[in-house]
Amino acid sequence: MKACFFRKYGGPEVLECGELPDPVPAAGEVLVEIRAASVNAADWKMRRGEYGAKVGFPHIPGRDFSGVILEGAGHFKRGDEVFAVCEVPREGAYAERIAIREEIVARKPGRLTHLQCAAIALTGLTALVSLEDTLELRAGETILIQGGAGGVAGFAIALAKHLGARVITTASAQNHDYVRSLGADQVIDYRKDDFTRLSGLDAVFDTVGGEVTESSFKVLRPGGRLASVAAGGEAPPSPRPDVKSLRPKVNRDRPHLERVAALVAQGTVPLPAIVEYALSNAAAAHRVSEGRHLRGKLVLRP
Repeated sequence: MKACFFRKYGGPEVLECGELPDPVPAAGEVLVEIRAASVNAADWKMRRGEYGAKVGFPHIPGRDFSGVILEGAGHFKRGDEVFAVCEVPREGAYAERIAIREEIVARKPGRLTHLQCAAIALTGLTALVSLEDTLELRAGETILIQGGAGGVAGFAIALAKHLGARVITTASAQNHDYVRSLGADQVIDYRKDDFTRLSGLDAVFDTVGGEVTESSFKVLRPGGRLASVAAGGEAPPSPRPDVKSLRPKVNRDRPHLERVAALVAQGTVPLPAIVEYALSNAAAAHRVSEGRHLRGKLVLRP
Protein backbone atom coordinates (compact mmCIF):
# COMPACT_ATOMS: atom_id res chain seq x y z
CA MET A 1 0.00 0.00 0.00
CA LYS A 2 1.01 3.64 -0.38
CA ALA A 3 1.75 5.42 2.86
CA CYS A 4 3.40 8.51 4.32
CA PHE A 5 5.90 7.73 7.09
CA PHE A 6 9.11 8.73 8.84
CA ARG A 7 12.23 6.69 9.63
CA LYS A 8 13.56 9.07 12.31
CA TYR A 9 12.32 11.97 14.41
CA GLY A 10 12.68 15.46 13.00
CA GLY A 11 11.06 18.25 11.00
CA PRO A 12 8.53 17.93 8.17
CA GLU A 13 11.35 16.96 5.84
CA VAL A 14 11.64 13.51 7.47
CA LEU A 15 8.22 12.58 6.08
CA GLU A 16 8.40 10.44 2.97
CA CYS A 17 5.86 8.63 0.84
CA GLY A 18 6.28 5.17 -0.61
CA GLU A 19 5.16 1.55 -0.53
CA LEU A 20 4.83 -0.37 2.74
CA PRO A 21 3.33 -3.81 3.44
CA ASP A 22 -0.43 -3.95 3.84
CA PRO A 23 -1.56 -4.26 7.49
CA VAL A 24 -2.91 -7.65 8.54
CA PRO A 25 -5.88 -7.43 10.95
CA ALA A 26 -5.60 -9.44 14.17
CA ALA A 27 -8.53 -11.12 15.89
CA GLY A 28 -11.21 -8.56 16.69
CA GLU A 29 -9.85 -6.06 14.18
CA VAL A 30 -11.21 -4.75 10.89
CA LEU A 31 -9.25 -3.76 7.80
CA VAL A 32 -10.26 -0.35 6.45
CA GLU A 33 -9.54 1.31 3.12
CA ILE A 34 -8.85 4.91 4.10
CA ARG A 35 -10.59 7.62 2.09
CA ALA A 36 -9.54 10.61 4.23
CA ALA A 37 -7.24 11.18 7.21
CA SER A 38 -7.06 14.20 9.47
CA VAL A 39 -3.93 16.17 10.40
CA ASN A 40 -3.63 16.90 14.12
CA ALA A 41 -1.04 18.63 16.28
CA ALA A 42 -0.41 15.20 17.81
CA ASP A 43 0.91 14.03 14.42
CA TRP A 44 3.78 16.50 14.21
CA LYS A 45 4.48 16.27 17.94
CA MET A 46 4.91 12.51 17.47
CA ARG A 47 7.05 13.14 14.38
CA ARG A 48 9.33 15.42 16.44
CA GLY A 49 9.61 12.80 19.20
CA GLU A 50 7.96 14.96 21.83
CA TYR A 51 5.78 12.28 23.37
CA GLY A 52 8.57 9.93 24.38
CA ALA A 53 6.58 6.98 23.05
CA LYS A 54 8.66 4.14 21.64
CA VAL A 55 7.61 3.50 18.07
CA GLY A 56 9.09 1.24 15.44
CA PHE A 57 10.44 2.75 12.25
CA PRO A 58 9.23 3.33 9.65
CA HIS A 59 6.33 4.87 11.57
CA ILE A 60 3.07 5.88 9.88
CA PRO A 61 1.47 8.84 11.70
CA GLY A 62 -2.18 9.79 11.72
CA ARG A 63 -4.78 9.26 14.44
CA ASP A 64 -8.19 9.65 12.80
CA PHE A 65 -9.70 8.69 9.47
CA SER A 66 -12.79 7.76 7.51
CA GLY A 67 -13.04 4.89 5.05
CA VAL A 68 -14.63 1.67 3.89
CA ILE A 69 -14.40 -1.79 5.47
CA LEU A 70 -12.35 -4.27 3.41
CA GLU A 71 -12.39 -7.11 5.96
CA GLY A 72 -15.18 -7.04 8.53
CA ALA A 73 -15.59 -8.25 12.10
CA GLY A 74 -18.26 -7.86 14.76
CA HIS A 75 -20.66 -5.08 13.75
CA PHE A 76 -19.15 -4.57 10.32
CA LYS A 77 -19.02 -6.26 6.93
CA ARG A 78 -17.14 -5.48 3.74
CA GLY A 79 -18.36 -2.25 2.16
CA ASP A 80 -19.56 -0.55 5.36
CA GLU A 81 -18.55 3.10 5.64
CA VAL A 82 -16.87 3.91 8.97
CA PHE A 83 -14.68 6.37 10.84
CA ALA A 84 -12.45 6.01 13.87
CA VAL A 85 -9.67 7.37 16.08
CA CYS A 86 -6.57 5.23 16.64
CA GLU A 87 -5.34 4.27 20.10
CA VAL A 88 -2.11 5.88 21.29
CA PRO A 89 0.70 5.12 20.52
CA ARG A 90 -0.65 3.03 17.66
CA GLU A 91 -1.27 5.30 14.68
CA GLY A 92 -1.25 4.68 10.94
CA ALA A 93 -3.91 6.80 9.22
CA TYR A 94 -1.52 8.35 6.67
CA ALA A 95 -1.93 5.33 4.42
CA GLU A 96 -4.28 3.57 2.03
CA ARG A 97 -5.24 0.89 4.58
CA ILE A 98 -5.31 0.41 8.33
CA ALA A 99 -6.15 -2.40 10.77
CA ILE A 100 -7.95 -1.29 13.94
CA ARG A 101 -9.98 -2.75 16.80
CA GLU A 102 -13.57 -3.20 15.68
CA GLU A 103 -15.07 -2.00 18.97
CA ILE A 104 -13.64 1.52 18.65
CA VAL A 105 -14.92 2.02 15.09
CA ALA A 106 -18.18 3.85 14.34
CA ARG A 107 -20.43 3.99 11.29
CA LYS A 108 -20.12 7.06 9.10
CA PRO A 109 -23.42 8.93 8.81
CA GLY A 110 -24.71 8.92 5.24
CA ARG A 111 -25.14 12.68 5.17
CA LEU A 112 -21.44 13.30 5.92
CA THR A 113 -18.59 12.76 3.45
CA HIS A 114 -15.40 10.88 4.31
CA LEU A 115 -13.55 14.21 4.27
CA GLN A 116 -15.98 15.67 6.80
CA CYS A 117 -15.94 12.63 9.08
CA ALA A 118 -12.16 12.58 9.18
CA ALA A 119 -12.18 16.28 10.08
CA ILE A 120 -14.43 15.84 13.13
CA ALA A 121 -13.25 12.53 14.59
CA LEU A 122 -10.42 13.32 17.02
CA THR A 123 -11.29 17.01 17.37
CA GLY A 124 -14.89 16.20 18.21
CA LEU A 125 -13.95 13.38 20.56
CA THR A 126 -11.48 15.62 22.40
CA ALA A 127 -13.93 18.51 22.73
CA LEU A 128 -16.76 16.22 23.84
CA VAL A 129 -14.72 14.49 26.56
CA SER A 130 -13.22 17.79 27.72
CA LEU A 131 -16.45 19.75 28.07
CA GLU A 132 -18.98 17.09 29.06
CA ASP A 133 -16.97 14.44 30.89
CA THR A 134 -14.11 16.47 32.38
CA LEU A 135 -15.33 20.04 32.95
CA GLU A 136 -18.95 18.88 33.32
CA LEU A 137 -20.03 22.18 31.77
CA ARG A 138 -23.57 23.19 32.64
CA ALA A 139 -26.17 25.56 31.22
CA GLY A 140 -25.78 29.10 32.50
CA GLU A 141 -22.03 28.85 33.12
CA THR A 142 -19.42 30.99 31.38
CA ILE A 143 -16.43 29.34 29.72
CA LEU A 144 -13.29 30.72 28.11
CA ILE A 145 -12.06 28.59 25.19
CA GLN A 146 -8.47 29.34 24.22
CA GLY A 147 -7.51 29.23 20.53
CA GLY A 148 -11.04 29.32 19.14
CA ALA A 149 -10.27 28.98 15.42
CA GLY A 150 -8.58 25.57 15.77
CA GLY A 151 -10.34 22.29 15.14
CA VAL A 152 -10.79 21.13 18.75
CA ALA A 153 -11.61 24.59 20.08
CA GLY A 154 -14.02 25.31 17.24
CA PHE A 155 -16.00 22.16 17.98
CA ALA A 156 -15.90 23.07 21.67
CA ILE A 157 -17.35 26.53 21.02
CA ALA A 158 -20.38 25.10 19.26
CA LEU A 159 -20.79 22.31 21.82
CA ALA A 160 -20.57 24.71 24.77
CA LYS A 161 -23.22 26.93 23.19
CA HIS A 162 -25.42 23.87 22.63
CA LEU A 163 -25.02 22.97 26.32
CA GLY A 164 -26.33 26.42 27.26
CA ALA A 165 -23.09 28.09 28.34
CA ARG A 166 -21.93 31.62 27.61
CA VAL A 167 -18.84 31.29 25.44
CA ILE A 168 -15.81 33.59 25.36
CA THR A 169 -12.92 32.70 23.07
CA THR A 170 -9.57 34.03 21.87
CA ALA A 171 -8.72 34.39 18.19
CA SER A 172 -6.85 36.67 15.80
CA ALA A 173 -8.89 39.45 14.22
CA GLN A 174 -9.16 37.63 10.89
CA ASN A 175 -10.95 34.75 12.62
CA HIS A 176 -13.45 36.72 14.70
CA ASP A 177 -16.34 36.28 12.27
CA TYR A 178 -15.53 32.58 11.97
CA VAL A 179 -15.63 31.86 15.71
CA ARG A 180 -18.77 33.95 16.09
CA SER A 181 -20.38 31.79 13.42
CA LEU A 182 -19.59 28.78 15.62
CA GLY A 183 -21.44 30.34 18.55
CA ALA A 184 -18.95 32.52 20.45
CA ASP A 185 -20.66 35.29 22.45
CA GLN A 186 -17.47 37.30 23.01
CA VAL A 187 -14.17 37.23 21.10
CA ILE A 188 -10.85 38.52 22.40
CA ASP A 189 -8.06 39.41 19.98
CA TYR A 190 -5.10 37.75 21.70
CA ARG A 191 -2.66 39.91 19.71
CA LYS A 192 -4.03 43.18 21.10
CA ASP A 193 -6.10 42.49 24.20
CA ASP A 194 -5.29 40.91 27.56
CA PHE A 195 -7.69 38.07 28.31
CA THR A 196 -6.59 38.05 31.97
CA ARG A 197 -8.74 41.14 32.50
CA LEU A 198 -11.63 38.67 32.59
CA SER A 199 -12.65 37.38 36.00
CA GLY A 200 -15.19 35.19 37.74
CA LEU A 201 -15.42 32.59 34.97
CA ASP A 202 -16.69 29.11 35.74
CA ALA A 203 -14.42 27.18 33.37
CA VAL A 204 -11.52 27.40 30.92
CA PHE A 205 -10.79 24.98 28.09
CA ASP A 206 -7.18 25.43 26.94
CA THR A 207 -5.97 24.22 23.54
CA VAL A 208 -2.94 26.55 23.30
CA GLY A 209 -0.52 25.67 26.11
CA GLY A 210 2.55 27.44 27.47
CA GLU A 211 2.08 30.82 29.13
CA VAL A 212 -1.55 30.88 27.99
CA THR A 213 -2.30 27.88 30.19
CA GLU A 214 -0.64 29.40 33.25
CA SER A 215 -2.33 32.78 32.80
CA SER A 216 -5.75 31.19 32.27
CA PHE A 217 -6.00 30.25 35.95
CA LYS A 218 -6.30 33.97 36.77
CA VAL A 219 -9.72 34.37 35.16
CA LEU A 220 -11.47 31.64 37.17
CA ARG A 221 -13.78 32.18 40.11
CA PRO A 222 -13.04 30.30 43.34
CA GLY A 223 -14.15 26.74 42.70
CA GLY A 224 -13.70 27.14 38.95
CA ARG A 225 -11.97 24.55 36.82
CA LEU A 226 -9.52 24.47 33.92
CA ALA A 227 -9.04 21.60 31.48
CA SER A 228 -6.03 21.62 29.16
CA VAL A 229 -5.18 19.36 26.23
CA ALA A 230 -2.09 21.41 25.38
CA ALA A 231 0.01 21.14 28.53
CA GLY A 232 1.25 17.56 28.20
CA GLY A 233 -0.09 14.27 29.44
CA GLU A 234 -0.81 15.46 33.00
CA ALA A 235 -2.96 18.26 34.37
CA PRO A 236 -0.94 21.51 34.41
CA PRO A 237 0.17 22.70 37.86
CA SER A 238 -2.29 25.22 39.28
CA PRO A 239 -0.95 28.39 40.91
CA ARG A 240 -4.21 28.64 42.85
CA PRO A 241 -5.43 26.23 45.55
CA ASP A 242 -9.06 27.30 45.07
CA VAL A 243 -9.50 26.04 41.47
CA LYS A 244 -9.28 22.64 39.80
CA SER A 245 -6.72 21.76 37.12
CA LEU A 246 -7.77 18.85 34.91
CA ARG A 247 -6.33 16.81 32.05
CA PRO A 248 -9.09 15.23 29.89
CA LYS A 249 -8.69 11.49 29.37
CA VAL A 250 -9.67 11.09 25.73
CA ASN A 251 -10.33 7.37 25.50
CA ARG A 252 -11.48 5.81 22.23
CA ASP A 253 -14.92 4.25 22.12
CA ARG A 254 -17.85 3.92 19.74
CA PRO A 255 -20.53 5.73 21.84
CA HIS A 256 -18.53 8.97 21.99
CA LEU A 257 -17.79 8.86 18.27
CA GLU A 258 -21.45 8.24 17.49
CA ARG A 259 -22.39 11.29 19.57
CA VAL A 260 -19.79 13.42 17.75
CA ALA A 261 -21.18 12.34 14.37
CA ALA A 262 -24.78 12.93 15.47
CA LEU A 263 -24.02 16.45 16.72
CA VAL A 264 -22.56 17.36 13.32
CA ALA A 265 -25.01 15.43 11.13
CA GLN A 266 -27.96 17.07 12.91
CA GLY A 267 -26.44 20.52 12.49
CA THR A 268 -25.98 21.13 16.22
CA VAL A 269 -22.25 21.58 15.68
CA PRO A 270 -21.26 23.11 12.32
CA LEU A 271 -18.58 21.52 10.20
CA PRO A 272 -15.15 23.13 10.49
CA ALA A 273 -13.46 24.87 7.62
CA ILE A 274 -11.58 22.09 5.78
CA VAL A 275 -8.43 22.37 3.66
CA GLU A 276 -7.59 19.27 1.64
CA TYR A 277 -4.10 17.98 0.83
CA ALA A 278 -2.94 14.97 -1.14
CA LEU A 279 -1.31 12.35 1.08
CA SER A 280 1.92 12.85 -0.86
CA ASN A 281 1.92 16.48 0.31
CA ALA A 282 1.65 15.67 4.02
CA ALA A 283 4.87 17.58 4.82
CA ALA A 284 3.30 20.81 3.58
CA ALA A 285 0.22 20.14 5.71
CA HIS A 286 2.45 19.62 8.75
CA ARG A 287 4.18 22.96 8.17
CA VAL A 288 0.80 24.72 8.14
CA SER A 289 -0.36 22.88 11.26
CA GLU A 290 2.85 23.65 13.13
CA GLY A 291 2.37 27.35 12.34
CA ARG A 292 -0.54 27.27 14.85
CA HIS A 293 -2.58 29.88 12.92
CA LEU A 294 -4.88 27.40 11.22
CA ARG A 295 -8.61 27.91 10.86
CA GLY A 296 -10.49 24.62 11.06
CA LYS A 297 -8.94 21.36 9.88
CA LEU A 298 -6.43 19.95 7.40
CA VAL A 299 -7.40 16.64 5.83
CA LEU A 300 -5.28 14.27 3.70
CA ARG A 301 -6.73 12.23 0.88
CA PRO A 302 -4.80 9.05 -0.04
